Amino acid sequence: MQVIQTDIPDVLIIEPQVFGDDRGFFMESYNRRTLQEKTGIEADFVQDNHSRSCRGVLRGLHYQINQPQGKLVRVISGEVFDVAVDLRNSSATFGKWTGVHLSETNKRMFWVPPGFGHGFLVLSNSADFLYKATEFYAPEHERAIIWNDPDIGIVWPENITPELSVKDAQALRFKDAEVYY
Repeated sequence: MQVIQTDIPDVLIIEPQVFGDDRGFFMESYNRRTLQEKTGIEADFVQDNHSRSCRGVLRGLHYQINQPQGKLVRVISGEVFDVAVDLRNSSATFGKWTGVHLSETNKRMFWVPPGFGHGFLVLSNSADFLYKATEFYAPEHERAIIWNDPDIGIVWPENITPELSVKDAQALRFKDAEVYY
């Protein structure tokens, strides 16, 4: 496993070791001990989620103000541009974002710690997106920040018109959103 630092120290790109030949491949997608040894992450994952989305679907920027979720995310089919936004008011990187391309080809994973907003844009015809979460989904605590907020300034891939849910289209601006302290 290779660990790649991002511009935000707590957000990591993880490249698993992949063993492949002309018959296919094998990789260990999760090993608690290895993750802790290589990254220092001591996560207790309580929920696994799987979503499938069409090209242009943008989900996010989501977070839970109480019961914040850490997420270990990956794509098993297709490609997405995945983003994490620091919503921890006490952090030196508060309001900053970092992003990564995740795909079935590169097999990268992205660690989005608790205290971050998270979203992704589907770049392929469709994408199957998996994530392990450190807290249970709690809809009463769910919040969203609008994907194109100018105060955050995420540089999304061009030439794709995002398709949003009603909830995401009505998300708050960063300056009006609840954040972590």
